[in-house]
Amino acid sequence: MDFNLDETQRELKQLAADVLSKEGSGEEDEERLWQAGLLSVCVPEAAGGAGLGPVEMAVVLREVGARAAPVPALPVLAGQLLLARHAAPDRQRPPGARLTLALREPGLPLAGPPRTTARQGTGGWEVSGRKTGVPQPDGAGVLVTADEGLFLVEGLAGTPEHTSTGEQAATIVLDATPAERVAGPEGARDAVQVFMAAVAAQASGVLAGALELTTGYIKQRKQFGRALAEFQAVTMQIADVYIAGRALDVAMWSAAWRLAEGLPAEQDLALAAYQVGEAVTALYTCQHLHGGLGLDVTYPLHRYFAQAKHLSHLLGGADAQLDLIGALV
Repeated sequence: MDFNLDETQRELKQLAADVLSKEGSGEEDEERLWQAGLLSVCVPEAAGGAGLGPVEMAVVLREVGARAAPVPALPVLAGQLLLARHAAPDRQRPPGARLTLALREPGLPLAGPPRTTARQGTGGWEVSGRKTGVPQPDGAGVLVTADEGLFLVEGLAGTPEHTSTGEQAATIVLDATPAERVAGPEGARDAVQVFMAAVAAQASGVLAGALELTTGYIKQRKQFGRALAEFQAVTMQIADVYIAGRALDVAMWSAAWRLAEGLPAEQDLALAAYQVGEAVTALYTCQHLHGGLGLDVTYPLHRYFAQAKHLSHLLGGADAQLDLIGALV
């Protein structure tokens, strides 16, 4: 594969960087992203979007992560992409429609078969089960994985959950809840893969942003009359952060490209998901290199650290990914 972005992807990257470089709250960032069309890039052209795919989704999410922007880009873009890949043309959502994903179940690995059940009754499909860690569920259409495939459910709120970033998440309980079937079991498997790619893309940006912030700090912070960057121990530690970022980048871009090309991506995604867990370790190093400032919740590094932890939790942590890699190998 070619790791270089094409012209469209470079323009998308620059637009996202420009939009997110403006000062403002999370709500303002989200509004600007919608206005720029960046949160509808995966909506098919026939429905008013750009009709782009997994790599372009990753481009936008990496820029969101690089600025630790508190916006719901991940569930929206991943949900749009799944509808574009599996739903009929007349079932696509227009740009501006909020979507989210309900994939995780208590006590089960993300990549395992779902325990949630779907049954077809006289009035249509009904879904029953319990999903945790559903991001931004209020007012969004929820794509739910079940034993019979991928389903779209409306009007769910759920019980609020605590997240390290403070963003909305919930546990939802489905009890013979009316649902629209989007795809069969292959759609449910694809939902997990697209979600893993999306999380890895945003985590890649988070680590890149934290690395840039830390590199700038150690260049200007002086100790014993010398910049921290001049100490050998510091250069070795920041090099470890750089290597962690490159390892995540390689796995993430490879996985996104394979998804876009319709190639098997399980191993690449499992490796990328493991590297997301390693990104949390790298963020600890960034905190350490900032000294006491790294623990200040008003300093930007705290946002990066919180997002890295949150993204790792969404995938189940590094140990779960090692189990998945072992099973695949």
